[in-house]
Amino acid sequence: MDNGSANLGLNFFRSPCEFIAGAATVDSLPPISLPEIAFIGRSNVGKSSLVNALVGQKSLARTSQNPGATQQLNFFSIGERLMFVDMPGYGYAKVSKTQKGIWDHLIRFYLAGRTTLQRTFVLVDARRGLMETDIAFMDMLDETAVNYQIVLTKADNVSQKDISAVLQSTKDALKSHAAAHPVLLVTSSETRLGIDTLQEEILPFVLK
Repeated sequence: MDNGSANLGLNFFRSPCEFIAGAATVDSLPPISLPEIAFIGRSNVGKSSLVNALVGQKSLARTSQNPGATQQLNFFSIGERLMFVDMPGYGYAKVSKTQKGIWDHLIRFYLAGRTTLQRTFVLVDARRGLMETDIAFMDMLDETAVNYQIVLTKADNVSQKDISAVLQSTKDALKSHAAAHPVLLVTSSETRLGIDTLQEEILPFVLK
């Protein structure tokens, strides 16, 4: 962490949080303003739960046991200095092909063209490791030169031995992905494992 981030401190994540906008189409994206951090992953990987854990709230971002609960790009202002973007999940959400096509277009447009996007965190279920849909999405990020970092979620449901195996296999896979950040993060929204570390990764992007 640099000096500016150290001075800012993790207390930043206790700042007031506000829902700014939900964008279901390209035309409904909010105007560019603050630096943005995006969270995406397979449906039901725990994106909304992770966003809530990062800011110490239970209901800032909508959570659900049903895949596909996040059906738009949801923008949240953190202390009026940073924007979190909770994105629709990819994978097995039970929606129509038409809706999936709209989401794919929206996600690609946002990730490739949003000038304020500082980093995309790709969430991967630690119980399963990288799956074909994750790899395909990472390939797309490589092609569009979008900076991203892998975050393993739901680590409280996995043994230490299995976590070590998933970490190693993921590290091996990242060697062929040019846009991927080399540091992997292991988290649990339930126990707050790794939440402070993830906050430290985010702090350098906060508007000073």
